[in-house]
Amino acid sequence: MRKEEKCSLCNELAKIKYLPMDEWKIDGVLCGKCYSKKISEFYPGKHVRVNLSDE
Repeated sequence: MRKEEKCSLCNELAKIKYLPMDEWKIDGVLCGKCYSKKISEFYPGKHVRVNLSDE
């Protein structure tokens, strides 16, 4: 059984867990919403998610 973890920033259940980058200085995991927010803060501009598994 998989241990459910909460997001280190918003404390919501992280259904899919994202590991923060070292330079963010965050311990624990992030939910998708908080991970995307942090990516935008550190790397401004347009971000397009690509699914490479279909190739």
